[in-house]
Amino acid sequence: QVQLVESGGGSVQAGGSLRLSCAASGRTFSTYGMAWFRQAPGKECEFVAVISGSGSSTYYGRSVKGRFTISRDNAKNTVYLQMNSLEPEDTALYYCAASRTYVTTITLYDYWGQGTQVTVHS
Repeated sequence: QVQLVESGGGSVQAGGSLRLSCAASGRTFSTYGMAWFRQAPGKECEFVAVISGSGSSTYYGRSVKGRFTISRDNAKNTVYLQMNSLEPEDTALYYCAASRTYVTTITLYDYWGQGTQVTVHS
């Protein structure tokens, strides 16, 4: 069982930056692929980024590539999402999730946090 707790969301002007954190419980954190997803009101949940258990591989959704960076610190059981050049379209509830594999498919993620809200004002 893995418990995930996100933090770092907030309100920011367009062009600004935020860093999200996701703290995980458990002693096997490094064996999980970790991802960020987001969901805006009235829209489907969207893949944002994923990082492999070792941190050596990352992959990004097309809408955030070049602006967002995912990273992890396995010693701290934490995954991060650095978000730069934020746009109003990035406004959403951001979730971190854990999977036994390194994938982008939402249905393959077994554990989810409660989400943290990001609001970008124009």
